[in-house]
Amino acid sequence: MSLSKWNISIMALCTGLIVANIYYSQPLLVLISKEFGVSESNAGQVTFFTQVGYALGLLFCVPLGDKLERKKQIITMTGLAAAALFAAAMSVNITMLKIMGLIIGFTSIVPQLILPLAASLAEPSRRGKVIGVVMSGLLIGILLSRTVSGMVGQHLSWRAMFWIAGGLSTAMMVIMFFSFPASKSSFSGTYGALMRSLLTLVKEQPLLREASLINACGFAVFGLFWTTSVFLLSNPPYSFGSDVIGLMGLAAATGALGAPLIGRIADRRNPRIAIGYGLTCILLGYIIFWIFRNSLVGIIVGIILLDLGLQGVHVSNQTRIYALLPEARNRMNTVFMTVSFIGTSLGSGVGLWVWDMGKWSGVCIAGLSIMLIAVMIYLFTYKKEGKPAY
Repeated sequence: MSLSKWNISIMALCTGLIVANIYYSQPLLVLISKEFGVSESNAGQVTFFTQVGYALGLLFCVPLGDKLERKKQIITMTGLAAAALFAAAMSVNITMLKIMGLIIGFTSIVPQLILPLAASLAEPSRRGKVIGVVMSGLLIGILLSRTVSGMVGQHLSWRAMFWIAGGLSTAMMVIMFFSFPASKSSFSGTYGALMRSLLTLVKEQPLLREASLINACGFAVFGLFWTTSVFLLSNPPYSFGSDVIGLMGLAAATGALGAPLIGRIADRRNPRIAIGYGLTCILLGYIIFWIFRNSLVGIIVGIILLDLGLQGVHVSNQTRIYALLPEARNRMNTVFMTVSFIGTSLGSGVGLWVWDMGKWSGVCIAGLSIMLIAVMIYLFTYKKEGKPAY
């Protein structure tokens, strides 16, 4: 069946609301550290473990989308995510919250099952646009989750946010049951063979390797910024509460709205061009973060550039890999997104380390260094091939 506008809109909505699960904790880290009497960097490990859980879920669960019926898998994982969120709300210490964060991340991989489903049902001429719309839902969910979480944390409590998130995930199960189309599996082998095929894809698809590594760098600086910005903004000269810190997600959502436009560019032109523009935007964003660290306007401009740039890199790379092997889209997406979120996890971990070592200057130096690696990968691949790689 082909996707209607209604199907695409529901997919974008569900993608945004479920992916938000792994980001609700970020504006709440100061509140969590105060309640449990631990350092800010210790509380920040909740975010780190959530990202690690997401990467593990991508690696071990998303490939099953090529073997199992996707709708059933999506609904089952959403139910498990809801249970983990409710458990997080009842955490009695920081260790329990970290464990629940790991499980929340592991079970919230539903967006990465929805995206291949959307790509497989979309007409080839509209695939980039459809991916862009669903990706808008995903990134707006990521970014507005911080705004909602900050508000709820400031006016209710950090626990209330997890209760609300669990309720939303439960509601999503019902919506997806009645709205999502069923799909047919394309892989009939064993789970072991399915996992081994991931290594084969990495070995045989150089474009997949390039796209994954570039994306990992982009996601790393994304995680680096959003994990540490709460510390920057909660201390002088800003001294913001979690509600105001969460509002920074509104600035980031401005960049996220560029996904459909970027998707159209990827449909009409070589998507690799958009990747170059995206890398440039991210670099400029981090330069502004460093120079204008004491200017709220500068921070907001940097956020918009960071997220617009990440959109350019991510949507274009995803369009490229989905065009390679239609019968292996879930497995291609597994490699691509697992490597990407390993980048996010490492970025969050590096952020906590460099914050302790060098505060905001350390964060900016780390971000620029990671992006220079991404640019080198991008330019080296271009030079090696002697022409743009689709």
